[in-house]
Amino acid sequence: MPDPMPGPYCDNTATRQSIIDACLAMQASGVNQGVSGNISLRTTDGMLITPSGVDYEKMRPDMLVLLPLDGSRLRRGQMKPSSEWQFHRDILVAKPTEMAVVHAHPVFCTALAMNHQPIPACHYMVAAFGGDDVPVAGYALFGSQELSDLVLLALRSRSACLMANHGAVVTGDSLERALWRMIELETLAKGYVTSLSIGSPKLLNSEQMAEVKQAFAGYGLKP
Repeated sequence: MPDPMPGPYCDNTATRQSIIDACLAMQASGVNQGVSGNISLRTTDGMLITPSGVDYEKMRPDMLVLLPLDGSRLRRGQMKPSSEWQFHRDILVAKPTEMAVVHAHPVFCTALAMNHQPIPACHYMVAAFGGDDVPVAGYALFGSQELSDLVLLALRSRSACLMANHGAVVTGDSLERALWRMIELETLAKGYVTSLSIGSPKLLNSEQMAEVKQAFAGYGLKP
Protein backbone atom coordinates (compact mmCIF):
# COMPACT_ATOMS: atom_id res chain seq x y z
CA MET A 1 0.00 0.00 0.00
CA PRO A 2 1.52 3.34 -1.03
CA ASP A 3 2.18 6.03 1.55
CA PRO A 4 -0.20 8.99 1.32
CA MET A 5 1.01 12.34 0.05
CA PRO A 6 -0.44 15.07 2.32
CA GLY A 7 -1.47 18.42 0.94
CA PRO A 8 -2.31 19.73 -2.54
CA TYR A 9 -0.09 18.90 -5.49
CA CYS A 10 1.93 21.51 -7.33
CA ASP A 11 0.81 22.22 -10.88
CA ASN A 12 3.91 21.26 -12.78
CA THR A 13 4.88 18.97 -15.63
CA ALA A 14 5.67 16.08 -13.28
CA THR A 15 2.24 16.27 -11.61
CA ARG A 16 0.49 16.47 -14.96
CA GLN A 17 2.46 13.50 -16.26
CA SER A 18 1.55 11.51 -13.14
CA ILE A 19 -2.13 11.89 -14.05
CA ILE A 20 -1.46 10.62 -17.57
CA ASP A 21 0.56 7.72 -16.15
CA ALA A 22 -2.34 6.85 -13.82
CA CYS A 23 -4.75 6.87 -16.79
CA LEU A 24 -2.45 4.51 -18.68
CA ALA A 25 -2.18 2.31 -15.59
CA MET A 26 -5.99 2.08 -15.46
CA GLN A 27 -6.01 0.93 -19.06
CA ALA A 28 -3.23 -1.60 -18.47
CA SER A 29 -4.96 -3.03 -15.38
CA GLY A 30 -8.25 -3.40 -17.24
CA VAL A 31 -10.30 -1.16 -14.93
CA ASN A 32 -11.03 1.26 -17.75
CA GLN A 33 -11.57 1.05 -21.48
CA GLY A 34 -11.20 3.73 -24.13
CA VAL A 35 -11.54 7.34 -22.96
CA SER A 36 -14.46 6.83 -20.56
CA GLY A 37 -12.49 7.32 -17.34
CA ASN A 38 -11.20 10.57 -15.86
CA ILE A 39 -8.88 11.66 -13.08
CA SER A 40 -8.52 14.87 -11.09
CA LEU A 41 -5.97 16.12 -8.56
CA ARG A 42 -6.23 18.93 -6.05
CA THR A 43 -3.52 21.53 -6.65
CA THR A 44 -2.46 24.72 -4.93
CA ASP A 45 -4.41 26.63 -7.62
CA GLY A 46 -7.53 24.48 -7.94
CA MET A 47 -7.75 21.10 -9.61
CA LEU A 48 -6.15 19.46 -12.62
CA ILE A 49 -8.44 17.17 -14.61
CA THR A 50 -8.11 15.13 -17.76
CA PRO A 51 -9.48 16.74 -20.95
CA SER A 52 -12.58 15.51 -22.72
CA GLY A 53 -12.30 12.78 -25.35
CA VAL A 54 -8.52 12.52 -25.61
CA ASP A 55 -6.90 9.11 -26.03
CA TYR A 56 -4.57 8.49 -23.08
CA GLU A 57 -1.80 7.37 -25.41
CA LYS A 58 -1.93 10.78 -27.11
CA MET A 59 -2.40 12.91 -23.99
CA ARG A 60 0.35 15.43 -23.16
CA PRO A 61 0.91 17.28 -19.88
CA ASP A 62 -0.13 20.62 -21.40
CA MET A 63 -3.53 19.12 -22.28
CA LEU A 64 -4.52 18.71 -18.62
CA VAL A 65 -7.10 21.32 -17.62
CA LEU A 66 -6.72 23.53 -14.55
CA LEU A 67 -10.09 24.38 -13.00
CA PRO A 68 -10.76 26.62 -10.00
CA LEU A 69 -12.55 25.10 -7.01
CA ASP A 70 -14.44 28.28 -6.16
CA GLY A 71 -16.83 28.12 -9.11
CA SER A 72 -15.12 30.87 -11.11
CA ARG A 73 -14.70 30.64 -14.87
CA LEU A 74 -12.33 28.33 -16.75
CA ARG A 75 -9.08 30.00 -17.75
CA ARG A 76 -8.97 30.78 -21.47
CA GLY A 77 -6.84 28.83 -23.91
CA GLN A 78 -7.32 25.43 -22.30
CA MET A 79 -8.88 22.28 -23.69
CA LYS A 80 -12.41 21.29 -22.74
CA PRO A 81 -12.37 19.43 -19.39
CA SER A 82 -13.87 16.00 -18.88
CA SER A 83 -17.66 16.06 -19.02
CA GLU A 84 -17.61 14.79 -15.42
CA TRP A 85 -15.64 17.78 -14.09
CA GLN A 86 -18.59 18.82 -11.94
CA PHE A 87 -18.61 15.87 -9.56
CA HIS A 88 -14.80 15.91 -9.44
CA ARG A 89 -14.86 19.53 -8.30
CA ASP A 90 -17.75 19.04 -5.89
CA ILE A 91 -16.08 16.02 -4.28
CA LEU A 92 -12.82 17.91 -3.72
CA VAL A 93 -14.72 20.86 -2.24
CA ALA A 94 -16.79 18.62 0.05
CA LYS A 95 -13.82 16.47 1.12
CA PRO A 96 -10.93 18.86 1.82
CA THR A 97 -8.58 16.09 2.98
CA GLU A 98 -8.92 14.19 -0.29
CA MET A 99 -6.43 15.02 -3.03
CA ALA A 100 -7.52 12.80 -5.93
CA VAL A 101 -10.68 11.56 -7.61
CA VAL A 102 -10.66 8.62 -10.04
CA HIS A 103 -13.68 7.70 -12.17
CA ALA A 104 -13.85 4.68 -14.47
CA HIS A 105 -16.15 2.05 -15.95
CA PRO A 106 -14.70 -1.23 -14.63
CA VAL A 107 -16.65 -4.18 -16.02
CA PHE A 108 -17.70 -5.84 -12.76
CA CYS A 109 -18.38 -2.57 -10.92
CA THR A 110 -20.46 -1.44 -13.89
CA ALA A 111 -22.37 -4.74 -14.00
CA LEU A 112 -23.42 -4.23 -10.37
CA ALA A 113 -24.19 -0.57 -11.07
CA MET A 114 -26.48 -1.64 -13.93
CA ASN A 115 -28.43 -3.73 -11.42
CA HIS A 116 -28.30 -0.99 -8.76
CA GLN A 117 -26.61 -3.50 -6.44
CA PRO A 118 -24.27 -2.23 -3.73
CA ILE A 119 -21.32 -4.36 -2.62
CA PRO A 120 -22.21 -5.64 0.88
CA ALA A 121 -19.86 -6.89 3.62
CA CYS A 122 -18.97 -9.97 1.57
CA HIS A 123 -15.24 -9.49 2.22
CA TYR A 124 -13.32 -7.65 4.91
CA MET A 125 -11.70 -5.33 2.34
CA VAL A 126 -15.06 -3.59 1.95
CA ALA A 127 -14.06 -1.74 5.14
CA ALA A 128 -11.20 -0.09 3.25
CA PHE A 129 -13.80 2.17 1.65
CA GLY A 130 -15.12 3.55 4.94
CA GLY A 131 -18.13 1.45 5.87
CA ASP A 132 -19.93 -1.89 5.80
CA ASP A 133 -20.79 -1.64 2.11
CA VAL A 134 -19.97 0.19 -1.10
CA PRO A 135 -23.19 2.05 -1.96
CA VAL A 136 -24.72 2.87 -5.33
CA ALA A 137 -25.34 6.52 -6.22
CA GLY A 138 -28.67 7.09 -7.96
CA TYR A 139 -28.85 7.57 -11.71
CA ALA A 140 -28.71 10.96 -13.42
CA LEU A 141 -27.40 12.16 -16.78
CA PHE A 142 -23.61 12.18 -17.05
CA GLY A 143 -22.06 15.60 -16.54
CA SER A 144 -25.11 16.97 -14.70
CA GLN A 145 -25.36 18.72 -11.34
CA GLU A 146 -27.96 16.14 -10.35
CA LEU A 147 -25.42 13.35 -10.85
CA SER A 148 -22.86 15.26 -8.81
CA ASP A 149 -25.35 15.69 -5.96
CA LEU A 150 -26.17 11.97 -5.98
CA VAL A 151 -22.51 10.97 -6.02
CA LEU A 152 -21.75 13.31 -3.12
CA LEU A 153 -24.60 11.79 -1.12
CA ALA A 154 -23.26 8.25 -1.70
CA LEU A 155 -19.72 9.34 -0.77
CA ARG A 156 -20.76 11.17 2.40
CA SER A 157 -19.07 8.59 4.65
CA ARG A 158 -17.28 6.56 1.99
CA SER A 159 -14.24 6.79 -0.25
CA ALA A 160 -15.91 4.84 -3.08
CA CYS A 161 -19.29 4.30 -4.64
CA LEU A 162 -20.84 2.69 -7.68
CA MET A 163 -22.86 4.92 -10.00
CA ALA A 164 -26.19 3.54 -11.20
CA ASN A 165 -26.11 2.52 -14.89
CA HIS A 166 -22.72 4.19 -15.22
CA GLY A 167 -19.54 3.10 -13.41
CA ALA A 168 -17.61 3.84 -10.22
CA VAL A 169 -15.76 6.66 -8.49
CA VAL A 170 -13.17 6.64 -5.71
CA THR A 171 -11.24 9.25 -3.75
CA GLY A 172 -7.84 9.26 -2.11
CA ASP A 173 -5.46 11.44 -0.12
CA SER A 174 -2.97 10.79 -2.91
CA LEU A 175 -3.22 9.77 -6.54
CA GLU A 176 -1.54 6.46 -5.71
CA ARG A 177 -4.11 5.65 -3.04
CA ALA A 178 -7.05 6.59 -5.26
CA LEU A 179 -5.76 4.41 -8.11
CA TRP A 180 -5.18 1.55 -5.66
CA ARG A 181 -8.77 1.93 -4.42
CA MET A 182 -10.20 1.74 -7.94
CA ILE A 183 -8.29 -1.47 -8.67
CA GLU A 184 -9.28 -2.93 -5.28
CA LEU A 185 -12.92 -1.95 -5.84
CA GLU A 186 -13.03 -3.79 -9.16
CA THR A 187 -11.37 -6.82 -7.54
CA LEU A 188 -14.08 -6.83 -4.84
CA ALA A 189 -16.82 -6.42 -7.44
CA LYS A 190 -15.45 -9.33 -9.46
CA GLY A 191 -15.32 -11.54 -6.38
CA TYR A 192 -18.86 -10.57 -5.37
CA VAL A 193 -20.32 -11.15 -8.84
CA THR A 194 -18.54 -14.51 -9.02
CA SER A 195 -19.84 -15.53 -5.59
CA LEU A 196 -23.39 -14.68 -6.66
CA SER A 197 -23.01 -17.03 -9.61
CA ILE A 198 -22.27 -20.04 -7.39
CA GLY A 199 -24.55 -19.39 -4.43
CA SER A 200 -25.45 -16.85 -1.76
CA PRO A 201 -22.47 -15.02 -0.22
CA LYS A 202 -22.23 -15.20 3.58
CA LEU A 203 -21.84 -11.65 4.84
CA LEU A 204 -19.77 -10.39 7.74
CA ASN A 205 -21.82 -8.82 10.53
CA SER A 206 -21.40 -5.31 11.93
CA GLU A 207 -19.27 -6.50 14.86
CA GLN A 208 -16.90 -8.33 12.53
CA MET A 209 -16.62 -5.30 10.27
CA ALA A 210 -15.93 -3.07 13.28
CA GLU A 211 -13.05 -5.40 14.21
CA VAL A 212 -11.67 -5.06 10.68
CA LYS A 213 -11.78 -1.25 10.82
CA GLN A 214 -9.96 -1.29 14.15
CA ALA A 215 -7.34 -3.69 12.77
CA PHE A 216 -6.90 -1.49 9.68
CA ALA A 217 -6.16 1.52 11.93
CA GLY A 218 -3.25 -0.34 13.50
CA TYR A 219 -2.12 -1.85 10.22
CA GLY A 220 -1.91 1.48 8.46
CA LEU A 221 -4.68 0.82 5.94
CA LYS A 222 -7.00 3.64 6.87
CA PRO A 223 -10.47 3.64 5.26
